[in-house]
Amino acid sequence: MNTYSNVATSNTYSSEDLVTEHLGLVKRIAHHLAARLPDTVDINDLMQAGMVGLLEASSNFDESRGASFETYAGIRIRGAMLDDIRKYDWTPRSVHHKYRKVTDAINQIENETGRAATSEEIAARLDMSLDEYHKILADSASSRLFSFEETIEEPTMYRKPPSSDAPRPEEELYEEQFRDRLAGSIDQLPEREKLVLSLYYEQELNLKEIGAVLEVSESRVCQIHGQAVMRLRAAAKRW
Repeated sequence: MNTYSNVATSNTYSSEDLVTEHLGLVKRIAHHLAARLPDTVDINDLMQAGMVGLLEASSNFDESRGASFETYAGIRIRGAMLDDIRKYDWTPRSVHHKYRKVTDAINQIENETGRAATSEEIAARLDMSLDEYHKILADSASSRLFSFEETIEEPTMYRKPPSSDAPRPEEELYEEQFRDRLAGSIDQLPEREKLVLSLYYEQELNLKEIGAVLEVSESRVCQIHGQAVMRLRAAAKRW
């Protein structure tokens, strides 16, 4: 059930009203993001960044575009938090380098076989053991690389969320094509990876809760999640 579905977003509401009514949305998004980030990320910093996004959303929202204020504000709030995280990317270069090698290996295998690459195939292509491959997934999962929002907001693919200004036709076409390709890539993921993404991002379960549902360890869920996002990023590079 939508927590904020009963909040009016008509033009009779002032920007101040919208901000006051949606403070809880900032807190909810901040806690959800913080659950997948290292302890070094301060949730108060996320909430401050999110407030900036909420303020911008309240000033720019145009009800005539059809979206609810909560949907629009959620995009702006989450985007502001991610922008703040990007400013302080602490991830070692070695992690980024290994991540790129993994996505390249996934692309090579899936182009050759026409199906999803297995963990064993990826590890073999990289000339490493499964344990070493899983360590790369764990290292990457502890960094910002594995935010799903980051996956769908690649620097080369980034588009600002809808505003009161009418989008250009090429932007609308791009957005439609990108969403179609992303949906298609998610649909082609192995079933367990699709399930983990659904539980994590749609149902907003944490890794421990997902582990209980799947009857596997939290670390195993982290591996499944990490490999799913690696696979989607590899697909994005192909696009």
